[in-house]
Amino acid sequence: MAPAKKLPSLDDVSKTIIELLQEDGRRSYSDIGRVVGLSEAAVRQRVQRLTESGVMQIVAVTDPMQLGFNRQAMIGIRVNGDTRVVAEAVAAIDAVDYVVLTVGSFDVFAEVICEDDEDLLSLINDRIRTIDGVLSTETFIYAKLQKQLYNWGTR
Repeated sequence: MAPAKKLPSLDDVSKTIIELLQEDGRRSYSDIGRVVGLSEAAVRQRVQRLTESGVMQIVAVTDPMQLGFNRQAMIGIRVNGDTRVVAEAVAAIDAVDYVVLTVGSFDVFAEVICEDDEDLLSLINDRIRTIDGVLSTETFIYAKLQKQLYNWGTR
């Protein structure tokens, strides 16, 4: 069995920085510094360490519909064999933005963003179902995104 990956230790200051950036990813380092009691340079260094270690990312969240991606779906994938291998292959596909391994009716879930139904059909038939180990898929097309937040905080 592989050893457990050691998670970075986060102090209260780092957690507060993360929470402030979850609220507003464009918040200035000087503003954050005033809240947490650090200089702008010290906040910049902490943010850099947090991003380089993979604890957080700072990205622009977009509305796919407004960018020409009119079809979003979650695809449940049943696997024969090593689910990690299939999940890696699925994750390598550009149209896939989210992949999780599960322990239920499906072995892997993949969220996809496509231009239209033809693009979705091609993705499923030509890219996902051709991966070695994929037994079957079930597609859940999004009718409307009701809620999506990224400000769930830290522990």
